[in-house]
Amino acid sequence: MTKTVIQFVVLAVVLVLVQVVFNRIVLLGVAVPIVFIYLLMRLPVNLNTNWVLTIGFVTGLLVDIFGNTPGMNALACTVLAVLRMPVFNVYMPRENDMNTPIPSVDSMGVAAYFKYMSTLVLFYCVLIFMIQAFTTRDLLLTLARIGASTVLSVVLILGLDSLVSTRREKRL
Repeated sequence: MTKTVIQFVVLAVVLVLVQVVFNRIVLLGVAVPIVFIYLLMRLPVNLNTNWVLTIGFVTGLLVDIFGNTPGMNALACTVLAVLRMPVFNVYMPRENDMNTPIPSVDSMGVAAYFKYMSTLVLFYCVLIFMIQAFTTRDLLLTLARIGASTVLSVVLILGLDSLVSTRREKRL
């Protein structure tokens, strides 16, 4: 158990630092790579909801502190932490079918994990960009930012998942 906690703490620190750098990157003027929410997606499904909400809020708050965005990521991450299990249950109705309690390509299967992950990324992008815009005046630009950031983040998170998967998960 301690090894898993240390792995998640290291993953959280690395993802927050990478996100701080990625916040300064805007591809084609619309796409912002968002990878730190991978931590929330990767949390074990049997983890207590209070812990998931706390981890989501603190992770979002750290990105807010380093990114100078007053509470926007904290709000979006907390909402994402609430939506995580309902979205998981839509694509994986029985937890008993999983090899490990940690959502990944290996434990859920490629199709189910892709749907789970892309839905959560889409929810996060909609939340964060609608909070940032806080208007419908530039709706097309906001929709372009949502779509481009979602696609870019999904690709990056799939690559990140292939790097982070443990050797035990790869053997199964």
